[in-house]
Amino acid sequence: MSSVSYDIGIIGCGPVGALAANLAAAAGLSVLVIDRAEGPHPLPRAVHLDHEMMRLFQSVGLDTVLAPAMRETEGHLHIGADHGVIRYMGTAGRPKPFGWANDYFFYQPELEALLRDGLTRFDAVTLCAATELTGFEQDGAGVTLHLDRDGVTDTARVRWVIACDGARSMVRKTLGIALDDLHFEEPWLVVDAEVAAPVRFPALTGVPAGADLQQLSVMMCDPARPATIVPGRGDIRRWEFMLLPGEDEATMTRPEVVADLLSPYLDGVPHRLLRAATYQFHGLIAERWRDGRVFLAGDAAHQTPPFFGQGMCHGMRDVANLVWKLALVIGGRAEPDLLDSYQVERDPHVRAVVTAAVEAGRYICELDPTRAAERDAAMRERARSGQTGTAADLIPAYRAGVVANDTAGAGERFVQPRLGDGELLDSATGSGWRLIAIDRAAADAARSAVAAAAVSVTLVDATTIGDDGTLRHWLQARGSRFVLIRPDAYVFGTADAEPAALLERLHRALHLCPAVAA
Repeated sequence: MSSVSYDIGIIGCGPVGALAANLAAAAGLSVLVIDRAEGPHPLPRAVHLDHEMMRLFQSVGLDTVLAPAMRETEGHLHIGADHGVIRYMGTAGRPKPFGWANDYFFYQPELEALLRDGLTRFDAVTLCAATELTGFEQDGAGVTLHLDRDGVTDTARVRWVIACDGARSMVRKTLGIALDDLHFEEPWLVVDAEVAAPVRFPALTGVPAGADLQQLSVMMCDPARPATIVPGRGDIRRWEFMLLPGEDEATMTRPEVVADLLSPYLDGVPHRLLRAATYQFHGLIAERWRDGRVFLAGDAAHQTPPFFGQGMCHGMRDVANLVWKLALVIGGRAEPDLLDSYQVERDPHVRAVVTAAVEAGRYICELDPTRAAERDAAMRERARSGQTGTAADLIPAYRAGVVANDTAGAGERFVQPRLGDGELLDSATGSGWRLIAIDRAAADAARSAVAAAAVSVTLVDATTIGDDGTLRHWLQARGSRFVLIRPDAYVFGTADAEPAALLERLHRALHLCPAVAA
């Protein structure tokens, strides 16, 4: 292996690392993946993903493989101390502007296995399982990785590294990168079980009409013991129980204790316990996401309380943001300065959502009955005033980096309508750079500018794509005739005229190499 050089080395082949490898290989890069385990992790950890992750799977041609492994659900419901609804973030009956449902639950060992299987499609991917990264050194041209497999040592040479090696990241620790503590740390017991019948819930009030408790993530904000109940893939269900002050973690995982906690939900319901483990829920973000040729992604870069199910989603957004930029740099089209935009974009994005999760965690974990009652009243008042939404509404736009941030809609996730023939937009147009024009006249006006662009851009006439008017409506709502979409499906920028000027702004934002820009 020491004689072989790769474009990218990915440390860790959990869901985030496996997606990164699929994205990089699909972009034409050679990839070395290192993972300590022989195969996928055998127990479920992450359980939730959203429409954006399904769109990423779609971008690498794995959506039809992974969709059957998903359970489509209907959002989140928060229940107060009196067993009445205090917050509903549901999606039942709502449109799907991004082409996929807002919430999916899955079984992580199955997801990991399918993502790893996806790597077998690419000759340029080498997966080294049961292999330990023991050290690394950087220089101006690449990174040397030191590897150990069953006591046999080797080295590998890569140009860039993406460290997806988890919350205890060896790479982050080796680089001496500190974590910014958002001051949330609570111990919880996580229980997964196979359940042969619907889960029982206590009598609840205020549940919206049409909302199905079996299809929702239900947060019991009960000061007696906060708990979460979420649907899983097939007949798998997950419970998360907050540990109360003075409770011992080892004691709380005993079968009889777990059975007692589950009994209100599973009394008389046949079930099989899969696991019970305690975790510390954290809010932590790395102070630096890049050190030379090494990048942190996923839990190596940030850790969030799980209250909106965005932990793994953050990591997948990280690698989707980074890989297309690395492809431009490795291909000799952009200067390495482009890669500085990774943390510029991702850190505020992650920080906003982790902060929202920490704030939710603080009210969810309230143990004082009086303060819990005050919380419930305040949250119901907010709901009456219309200050509600879905979990998707928590995801902010990019405000800096590779975005024309003074244009309408810049940095937003772009919609993905389903076309008249049932095909989704990205599948019809490709997932690269796209300039969407509001009509034929606008498309004709943009044609010469697109032809002269320094990067490959697909021109799309919104009136001929066969959608239901979603594209035209999106543009009209932002007073624009053109929208330029990035490879990760975020909006670079919009324009009412002069698409050539928008493309020129793109060239500058990408730090194109002089020969390419010319």
